[in-house]
Amino acid sequence: MWLIRRFGGLFGMIAVVVFFAASLPETFLTLRNWLNIGQQISMLAVIAATMTVVMVMGDFDLSVGSMASLSGIVAATLFVQDWSIPAAVAAAVAVGLAGGLFNGIIVSLVGILPFVGTLATLTVFSGLAFLISDGRTIFGRDIPAPFGDFARGGPPLASVDDRVLLLPNLVIVAALVVLVVWVVLEQTTYGRRLYAIGGNREAARLAGVPVRTLRLTAFAFTGVGAALAGLMYASRVASANPTQGDGLMLTAIAAVFLGMTLTRDGQPRVLATLVGVVVLGVLDNGLTQMRVDSYVREVLVGTIILIAVGLSALGRDGLVRR
Repeated sequence: MWLIRRFGGLFGMIAVVVFFAASLPETFLTLRNWLNIGQQISMLAVIAATMTVVMVMGDFDLSVGSMASLSGIVAATLFVQDWSIPAAVAAAVAVGLAGGLFNGIIVSLVGILPFVGTLATLTVFSGLAFLISDGRTIFGRDIPAPFGDFARGGPPLASVDDRVLLLPNLVIVAALVVLVVWVVLEQTTYGRRLYAIGGNREAARLAGVPVRTLRLTAFAFTGVGAALAGLMYASRVASANPTQGDGLMLTAIAAVFLGMTLTRDGQPRVLATLVGVVVLGVLDNGLTQMRVDSYVREVLVGTIILIAVGLSALGRDGLVRR
């Protein structure tokens, strides 16, 4: 039982890789496929990494998917109005920051429960995305070619079958975001205070930790991450849709919980979250190659969330008893 509590997530990851390697021997373990997986999960990695910042405190942000959609729509709409790429990207990131700050205000200052508050803003941000775009997809000639080319480019990595394989730019961006979050959470006083809030909010407050301010900034951090993910998604598909980020929130939470099964203290850690992202990405890639219906994949993601939450709870209980 202790092994399941402590290493359940790791065993699950190994089992998933072994299963697909045996089932898809000609394609699954190729470098090209793993670069494809990296590109596919890069947006999720960004949202899950920044989601870890609020989950460290025991909070949630259910609005990240709709915020990603809204940021992509904002950038695409500004492209239509002949804004430059840097200006449109900056405006979209500013929208994410503003949305994150708004979440932080209603949660930390007003006192609304994170689940209730961010569930409400999920609807607000989604509605704004539909309102700005008039419910349509913005694509084609309205999106500058260099913006779309960014997702398809990257530095040379290897040559296979007379083709040069690139390390996708989106993977590099995701890696940089994960690195920044790791430094913030693990190497700074700010990060240690966030963990203190997650451990015991009232004790942290009595110890002089500015709980409200830190919760506010953590939600702002997550809003920026959602905006970046929305821009990455828009670049990858060279279009923006008011619903394109909807699936990211649930999967990001699943990745964080799955990562929590790998940590000794059962707390969110960004590198463990990254492992959770990879597991979910590998699972989706393998099932897609096996032509499993998308609805079945959704059932599996939900099941993984239940298992991950259960293992995390068992792991924490076990550590407390010891």
